[in-house]
Amino acid sequence: MSENSILPHACEDLADIQQMLARYAVAMTRGDIDRVLAVFTPDGSYSAFGDTYPLDDFPELIAAAPKGLFLTGTPAVDFAEDRRTATGIQPLCFVEDATHAMRIGYYSDTYVRTPDGWRLRTRAMTFIRRSGAHDSGIPHAFERSRP
Repeated sequence: MSENSILPHACEDLADIQQMLARYAVAMTRGDIDRVLAVFTPDGSYSAFGDTYPLDDFPELIAAAPKGLFLTGTPAVDFAEDRRTATGIQPLCFVEDATHAMRIGYYSDTYVRTPDGWRLRTRAMTFIRRSGAHDSGIPHAFERSRP
């Protein structure tokens, strides 16, 4: 297969992934949990604050999180040879609505092509601190309601 025959599919795949990630950012900004969940695979997870959260924890996790604007950049995406999975890194600037305080960092993602399009399988948050440190945050007040 020539590089030229792969390129149109790569452009479509990139556009699909970018739109899926845009839907995530808009849904998080609007507090629309159903649309946030829709961009993940059923076995999807989110990692931050020293823990990994399955989709079942998302409603409580998002309810406990500060509200505001999720500004995301264009992801850097690397496709696997089979073009059914990919990894990516996407920059984030979150602006809290009440104070306009900002948090910056980036997501490290894994993506899977499903019958319904590209979806997030995993998303891990890394914060960039004023000191220049990059870390996943410290455990915070979020407590799971289930054992």
